[in-house]
Amino acid sequence: MFVVVGVTGGIAAYKTVSLVRMLVKAGHDVHVVPTDDALRFVGLPTWEALSRNAVTTSVHDDVARVRHVSLGQSADLVIVAPATANTLAAMTAGLASDLLGTTLLATTAPVVVAPAMHTEMWRHPATVHNMEVLRARGVHVIGPADGVLTGGDSGPGRMSEPEEIVAAALALVERPRDLDGVSIVVSAGGTREPIDPVRYLGNRSSGRQGVAIARAAADRGARVTLVAAHLDADVRPDPRVEVIAAGTAEELGRAMDATAPDADVIVMAAAVADYSVAAVAQDKLRKQDSPGGLTLELVENRDIVAGLVAGRRVGQTVVAFAAETVADDDELRERARAKAARKGVDLLAANAVGWTQGFESADNALTIVGRDGEVVATASGSKDDTAHALLDAIVAVRAVSAD
Repeated sequence: MFVVVGVTGGIAAYKTVSLVRMLVKAGHDVHVVPTDDALRFVGLPTWEALSRNAVTTSVHDDVARVRHVSLGQSADLVIVAPATANTLAAMTAGLASDLLGTTLLATTAPVVVAPAMHTEMWRHPATVHNMEVLRARGVHVIGPADGVLTGGDSGPGRMSEPEEIVAAALALVERPRDLDGVSIVVSAGGTREPIDPVRYLGNRSSGRQGVAIARAAADRGARVTLVAAHLDADVRPDPRVEVIAAGTAEELGRAMDATAPDADVIVMAAAVADYSVAAVAQDKLRKQDSPGGLTLELVENRDIVAGLVAGRRVGQTVVAFAAETVADDDELRERARAKAARKGVDLLAANAVGWTQGFESADNALTIVGRDGEVVATASGSKDDTAHALLDAIVAVRAVSAD
């Protein structure tokens, strides 16, 4: 496998020496692309000796082979370790000021970054935003770990260990194409129920988990349709995925009704409003029109999942989500079991939510139960990781039903 390893200017570059050695020892063709700053920590001769390939930082070397794009085009996998705050910002902006930048723009291979920086830099709003954008684009993030940093500081920002990075990165390209030929419809995001032309009832769903499921399914060979309610601005569907926009619960329900008959798998990951306003005002409601307060009458929306289960054809797999406020894992499991039985779905993925968890986060934790109420899997980590864990469970349940 042709692996590009980008090395940027952080002290953690010394750990990337072991990473490159592991990849070469495993038989991969490794091409190191350091930045100029990275060479201040580990010299060019070291990278050439370890990788057994020529190393340069310049877009002006080997021009005849168009090296500034050929590395990215040839790559089966790109790993950036360490990935400094500056590099992550450049990746977010799409800057191509050096060979690593042009390589990252020219590749369609999976890209893995292993962040490394001081805790304050990792927690800075700019870095937080950059990570959200990169994750939404499908960049895979490993770490950082929480531990001792340069200068005696301690906290999140330490680059993950080379063994962990190599294992996670290789797993991305070694995942089976076990959904080839399978048609999947995924819903994502939060619905918005209008109150008047200005206001609406909504929820805190960003759409990240549903978009991650759609992207992961495409990675595994599926034909994917994404029915997207409101998505946060930095949550962008994969270009391989067909997207159908939906605003309200009723619009999302109609889109699901239209796409479900041809789907082999349906994943209802959207946060659908349970209620909508009985009488939507045609003009903006003003305080002076309702002095002292305003009362809205809400009516229950139809149960989209129940309709999909009722109309399920033979061989079709229906998966639902449940976001629950719970005291502990035991309560989450019990609520998941009860809801799976009530809905009649093949799988139900439950996650705990609250004021500070579940929503507006790059990470998630799922408890997945089957139709019989048994827990078939648990998963935690990035929403890409939990997406693949859910797809593993879907593949398993379909294999059993096919026997």
